[in-house]
Amino acid sequence: MCRNIKTLANFAPPATDEEIHASALQFVRKLSGMSKPSQANEEVFNRAVEQMTLAASTLVRSLVVNAKPRDREEEARKARLRNLERFGG
Repeated sequence: MCRNIKTLANFAPPATDEEIHASALQFVRKLSGMSKPSQANEEVFNRAVEQMTLAASTLVRSLVVNAKPRDREEEARKARLRNLERFGG
């Protein structure tokens, strides 16, 4: 089950379609409480992922942000440092 849904807005380079889809999938998994739907729920689960992907893509690509885009490598470095502090090395 997902624990973190990552921020996708205001990055250079911009979020990819795959990243947006993965985020939508995490969100639907979290809301539904299941990582893989049963056969009976597969269609509605997949439809929800498609709808969330479209909504997330529209949102991320439509936001007007005045701040300088964040650097992916720098944000990853900061996350690694936070993990080291939190969990040790």
